[in-house]
Amino acid sequence: MREIEFTQAIAEAIAEEMERDRTTFMIGTNVGRLGGAMGQLKKIYKMYGPERVRMTPISEDTIVGSSIGAAATGLRPIAEVSFSDFLTVCWDELANQVSKWRWSLGDKFKMPVTITSLTGGGIYTAYQHSQCLEGMLIGIPGLTVVLPSTPYDCKGLLKAAIRDDNPVLFLEHKYFMISRPKSMIPEEDYTIPLGKADIKREGNDVTVVATGLMVHRALAAADRLLGKGITLEVVDPRTLVPLDKQVIFTSVKKTGRLIIVTEECKTGSWAGEVAALVAEEAFDYLDAPIKRVNAPDAPVPYGPAEDLYMPSEEDLIRAVADLTN
Repeated sequence: MREIEFTQAIAEAIAEEMERDRTTFMIGTNVGRLGGAMGQLKKIYKMYGPERVRMTPISEDTIVGSSIGAAATGLRPIAEVSFSDFLTVCWDELANQVSKWRWSLGDKFKMPVTITSLTGGGIYTAYQHSQCLEGMLIGIPGLTVVLPSTPYDCKGLLKAAIRDDNPVLFLEHKYFMISRPKSMIPEEDYTIPLGKADIKREGNDVTVVATGLMVHRALAAADRLLGKGITLEVVDPRTLVPLDKQVIFTSVKKTGRLIIVTEECKTGSWAGEVAALVAEEAFDYLDAPIKRVNAPDAPVPYGPAEDLYMPSEEDLIRAVADLTN
């Protein structure tokens, strides 16, 4: 075993998959000498050069559209859209093209496109760079959506995404690029199956389903609540679509209480979908109402006010108190 950081997990996963399969290449605006919007890809350009790391204009529809054509002809592109906010620019390519071609053309060819993109707040990049749009993205049938919370998960899931023959949207929380969380990983090659959740902490009193950065805040809240005799079970879905709902149901059956904490605005969120799913299929397990802890339904503010906008440990602890008092 050895320890790596989040940015290292991204670079290692891509480099290893490009070495394993010469049809794999990168394409995006900042993937060359700049090494991505946060410098996380510098190693890739140094290793493989401009032939397999293709720079593009600032045009998200070009990046994803070119990747669709490349995949249709037998290549395996990794398309870097620097910030997930700008996935809205290539919405047609996401909603009507890459996610639908294999279905609409009778499975005559594969569509192995991996779209990587930075999401979330915490580094004060404001409303056009700090949003979480998972609720919009999960509504695209045919698109797998991944959001890891640790370097171990990031590397294993990204390698699985690149090997998948269907389109995968791989979201990377930008705060991890500067906070640099670490994980122990095996020396040998490994992947993590898409659609498999992970229980990050076992507990008996409240199930907390959390994503991305919120997983770490949920774990920190769990540490604080131990002194009050309350144990949280923290469930990280890792893949938002397809969702490993059985792990969530089993946890709710044990605890009888559910809180979903995500960085999205509450209205139209992935958190709302999980709440509805549990209400529909696991209602009898609940001993209290489902609670959601989310950002407010407002644009992300600029500067340090972003910290107040994002869900905090205190927000989660208050929600736990509402369910357990």
